[in-house]
Amino acid sequence: MAVAFPPHIMALSKVQRLYDACDLVFASPAAPTLGDIRWLQRILDGVEAADVGIDDGEPPSPSSSSSSDDELSPKSGRRMLPARAFTRITYVHIHQCADFSIGVFCFPAGATLPLHDHPEMVVLSKLLYGSVRVRSYDWVAAPPSSAARKCGLARVVAADEVRRAPCEASVLFPRSGGNLHAFTAVTPCAILDVLTPPYSEEHGRPSTYFTDVPVPSLPGFAVLEETDLPEDFSVAGAPYLGPELTVDTDDDDYDDEDDDYDDYSE
Repeated sequence: MAVAFPPHIMALSKVQRLYDACDLVFASPAAPTLGDIRWLQRILDGVEAADVGIDDGEPPSPSSSSSSDDELSPKSGRRMLPARAFTRITYVHIHQCADFSIGVFCFPAGATLPLHDHPEMVVLSKLLYGSVRVRSYDWVAAPPSSAARKCGLARVVAADEVRRAPCEASVLFPRSGGNLHAFTAVTPCAILDVLTPPYSEEHGRPSTYFTDVPVPSLPGFAVLEETDLPEDFSVAGAPYLGPELTVDTDDDDYDDEDDDYDDYSE
């Protein structure tokens, strides 16, 4: 399924091409292949902040145009969200349906997204600008879903690894690649995420937060224990100001009103 887009598809915005590729791969009853995932990673690699309606403060690069038409160029006068205006973690909702979600987490310097998991999910991420410190783990043996509070031994995947844009898109899987991770912004930064399937309490995919305690006798491992979300942690919501997205009529995209995030104001 990992094929190149024909010329008429290349005229679409980058975010439209990303949506179309996700819809093709994830709406299929067949599980995505590794080739499909690598194809999506390559598409993500070409996306920049301006392509999703965010002004990172940098001059436009030759590749930052979302299409071959100057009128659709992301820095041709379209109103965008200024990166400097994000004073707390802010989520820009682009699309969500039963099969996948697309959105951007924007961080001010020093902000931390606590350690959390992605149950039975594949997540593709692209750092759009800035630098972020990543701490991630995979379960040695996943705790039973029936446990009142999840707790278990986990293998370190990334130990305070600093990633700097531009860098390649990353991918995590249900049991590998760092399914449990935490982010701390070294500088203002933004991360474009594709989740499949998306979080859903109803379907047994809640977002669970954890504390991590290193095991001195087992270097490279830690005990993770489920914890409540810190009371002072919150995520704001911001409108998507990128190119208009044409979605499959069968997709049940959520309205911004349904997001569990506070309103954003410049």
